[in-house]
Amino acid sequence: MDNTTIHQDFREVFITDVNYIHPFEWEHINLTKCRRWMADNWTLSVFASAVYIILIFAGQSWMKNRPAFQLRKLLVAWNIGLAIFSIIGFIRTVPELVHINGNFGFHFSICIREHHNTATAFWGWMMAWSKLVELGDTAFIVLRKQPLIFLHWYHHITVLIYTWATYGPYDPPLRYFMTINLFVHGIMYSYYALRAMQIKIPRNWAMLITTLQLSQMVVGVTINVYSLWLKGSDSVDRFKGSYTCDRDYDGIYAALSMYASYFLLFTHFFYRAYLANAKSSSQKLKSS
Repeated sequence: MDNTTIHQDFREVFITDVNYIHPFEWEHINLTKCRRWMADNWTLSVFASAVYIILIFAGQSWMKNRPAFQLRKLLVAWNIGLAIFSIIGFIRTVPELVHINGNFGFHFSICIREHHNTATAFWGWMMAWSKLVELGDTAFIVLRKQPLIFLHWYHHITVLIYTWATYGPYDPPLRYFMTINLFVHGIMYSYYALRAMQIKIPRNWAMLITTLQLSQMVVGVTINVYSLWLKGSDSVDRFKGSYTCDRDYDGIYAALSMYASYFLLFTHFFYRAYLANAKSSSQKLKSS
């Protein structure tokens, strides 16, 4: 076993390359160095988010009396690129999740910093940086003068900050959050690419994507509520410490607040985008 020990104020992370996945040469990273860099520089994500918000409103003001840009070819390339990245990332990270759940169980998968593999570590690092890149999604909305809702930019900045802030501590359930996010984004950006190519997609696909996003938030809330239960004195006493969870309260509360807010916002979006419109259309048909 190749054990990678982090600086003394970090918990130890065990990198174990077993035969369920073979890491490519370019997937090998110095996890200690990456974690240390992110721990020392995660506040750059806050600065980037502040600049991002300023650019949003400055861009909307600049575009107010200008015709919308088309940018269709660039938008297609952008979405295809992010779709490919997400799909490959999912394929390379899901084996660890399956392996750990199958061999060690659900509790181990969200509470213990062991049995990570090199490929997952690499894609976790890539995903953290991809959240900075994904801020570029908003540029297309602003320059094409599309409606920009609060959920869009709130989701972008909070995911960026959370991902960077938790990479250093290497919170165990990030293996869930990362893999599920890559799966959903693989489908979502593929859908956006097809739309940008003016290929007609059934409305049900948009509803499916929002449903998957909602499911992702349910998983996030469930994992963090379960973690809080495990860290409670009653559960620890009941299982005599065997079910304690190696997570910090600050990290749990931050993730729980984030996922709970996403769930509420995506639920509201789902209702406005699909249910309210369907109800309005139904009433129009009845009155006609």
